[in-house]
Amino acid sequence: MTVAFLDPRASYLEIKEELDQAYQTVMDSGIYILGEFVENFERDFATYCEARFCVGVASGLDALVLSLKALDIGPGDEVIVPSHTFIATWLAVSAVGAVPVAVEPDQRTFNLSAEQLGSALTPRTRAVIAVHLYGLPADIVGIQQFCKRNSIFLIEDAAQAHGATYNNKKIGSHGDAVCWSFYPGKNLGAFGDGGAITTNSKKIEHKLKLIRNYGSAVKYQNQLKGMNSRLDPLQAAMLQVKLKYLDTWNARRKDIANVYFDKLRDTELVLPTSPANCGHAWHLFVIRHPKRDRLQKALAANQIGTLIHYPIPPYRQEAYSELRIAATSYPIANQMAQEVLSLPMGPHMSKTDANIVADHVLDFLG
Repeated sequence: MTVAFLDPRASYLEIKEELDQAYQTVMDSGIYILGEFVENFERDFATYCEARFCVGVASGLDALVLSLKALDIGPGDEVIVPSHTFIATWLAVSAVGAVPVAVEPDQRTFNLSAEQLGSALTPRTRAVIAVHLYGLPADIVGIQQFCKRNSIFLIEDAAQAHGATYNNKKIGSHGDAVCWSFYPGKNLGAFGDGGAITTNSKKIEHKLKLIRNYGSAVKYQNQLKGMNSRLDPLQAAMLQVKLKYLDTWNARRKDIANVYFDKLRDTELVLPTSPANCGHAWHLFVIRHPKRDRLQKALAANQIGTLIHYPIPPYRQEAYSELRIAATSYPIANQMAQEVLSLPMGPHMSKTDANIVADHVLDFLG
């Protein structure tokens, strides 16, 4: 590609010496499950997120599943989720035997807002999963107040929001549990799968640590039916190095976003929005256009990589056919699925490349 959608190897090359040293330190230590490297990253990431605790797990999906389990959410319960999101948000609810109940997002932000939640509330509702989609924080205080009024839990899906802020406070401690993915393409990405949960609750932290390790705090003594979902020490050591660069890399992402805004703001495109009280992490730069497919093909013809986040809403996936949700039930999510397009974005992308992308978009628009 002339302009790749993302180059995940670039972060390694920029700080190769530090990452190689971290790898060697772990390998020399003989500590390959949990231990000090995971604990050190958990401490530093909790501090970064302005949270009391962090529990490292095997993936972002596991972070969601473990959080639901730690809150005793299961069969017979309902969890409010966005209609427009990556399917992992829904899969976690299904994994614990609960039912995902979809709510349409705000057209401007792609996220849930508190005003939308009441229509989905029932006596079986136990939690809301608020997704900070594309790196923009959801209406977290409003949602928090809604959950408090109705005595239900707030879980944040922050898989795309590393370093994002709401009212000048880092995302990571507003909800009962905040779930993170360290998939390689994330703003803070590992070199494989990884995830974490941040929380201010000692009780939740303790239960999460039991669940992730077979329900055991002492070897061969199992307090509950847990699972194996532990952040790998190698990934933890790499993430601890990369965490030092996260704010710098997010600032570079913002620079790329500003190039796109400067060149595309007076067009027919629907551009991303960022309320004044939100610090966008710019995980993705998502535009909307009714001729999205033609635009994507035109960019591909000019060697520009793009992706669609996401082309099929979860409720229209075959995996959820048993819910028998009509395809027209969520028109906003349907329209987004037909119109959204993610332009190249990353901390190692040059402004020159961003200008090239924008110019080709302008060529398409005529």
